[in-house]
Amino acid sequence: MSTEAPADQRTAVPAARPEPELRPALGRRQVHAVAGCYFVASFAALGLPPFLTEILPELGDRDASWAGVLYIVPTIFAAVGAPLWGRLADRFGRKRLLLRAQLGLAVSFLLAGWADSIAAFTVALVLQGVLGGTFAASNGYLGAALEGPQLSKALTLMQGAARAALVFAPIVVGSLSPWLSPHRQYALLAVLPLTAAALIAALPESRGGRARPRTPAPAPSDAPVAEPGGGGEPGRGRATLYRLYALEFAFVFSTVISFPYLISLVDERIPGTSPAVSGVLFALPHLCYLAAAMWVHSTFHARPRLGVAIGFACIALGLAGHWPAHSLATLAAVRLLLGAGLTLGLVCLSVMASECAKGRAPGGLFGSIEFFSKAGAVAAGLAAAVGNSLYGPTAPVLTGTAVALATVCATALPALNLRSPRSLRTRWSR
Repeated sequence: MSTEAPADQRTAVPAARPEPELRPALGRRQVHAVAGCYFVASFAALGLPPFLTEILPELGDRDASWAGVLYIVPTIFAAVGAPLWGRLADRFGRKRLLLRAQLGLAVSFLLAGWADSIAAFTVALVLQGVLGGTFAASNGYLGAALEGPQLSKALTLMQGAARAALVFAPIVVGSLSPWLSPHRQYALLAVLPLTAAALIAALPESRGGRARPRTPAPAPSDAPVAEPGGGGEPGRGRATLYRLYALEFAFVFSTVISFPYLISLVDERIPGTSPAVSGVLFALPHLCYLAAAMWVHSTFHARPRLGVAIGFACIALGLAGHWPAHSLATLAAVRLLLGAGLTLGLVCLSVMASECAKGRAPGGLFGSIEFFSKAGAVAAGLAAAVGNSLYGPTAPVLTGTAVALATVCATALPALNLRSPRSLRTRWSR
């Protein structure tokens, strides 16, 4: 009896060890600080590219013929660099790599603002893509400290920061243009990522890998199963992750493809439309996200796949509605419908990403997600350019409609769940 008691004690001690918190918990103020830092750092990155047609003539490209190519240069190199920076963040510290991303943006903006040739400006944009990656770095930092609904809500807030920058940054840049050219504004706006870096330096460090789940409770059928070390089947966990990558690519492709030539489409359908009205039509889907994202999160956080399917259906209907729309009211209505799909898709993909983060290194995960997101944006830009040159500004929205419809069908097919009819019923009941 006396010899068995110590053994029982030895086996009981390890069972209690998962209880201590292995990663820092972030409060609401700190999460908002990360989102705010991403918002201010994104101002130049999102607000200045629409003015490339004004910047390039100052650098010798009189017709701004390189605008389309240079528009996607930072995106291409951000896609290439994001997975690497994510893995380095998991190894050397996520706060350290987040600071690196903000400082990298500041350096690239300074170089772009003082570039005196197309070649130098292109190098600055390449460095912006390679050295930036603030979105993936911020998500990796949050993913190391939060999980479940807290993480998905934080990711939803991060997307809100991106939408807000996309709406307000071009307005600010345009307002400053009479006093300072958009080209020189790159150098001025470099102060924003520097400010963000100073704020991030005050946040707590996030070291080490993610903690494993404290309890081995089985995950619901709508949630991904973790990789080895997270308590699930490896094959199913990888399949869930690959499905998320595919949905991310298709979502970004089908939404971004309508952006580059929307103004041309509005001018074709409603001649004489003022730039201000066209800008409002462009911003409507993003304003829809800012207004409804948190409500969508509370409604669909338990059934993200259903939300994604509805979101892609709204995107398909909204894009298709651009084709017969010939009035301002109709265009506003289809833009709002597209905004509903944009909101559902972004929020529910954030929920799915937070589920996939369980048992995985967050830096590598969000770096990979960013790669597929940027790849979708690049593919959308190229497809939009080719379609517009061949068939006019209607072609991009119809291409996006086809991709969104195909994704709706693929998401709803029972073949996606190869387990059993019972698990399929459980999935969609969520």
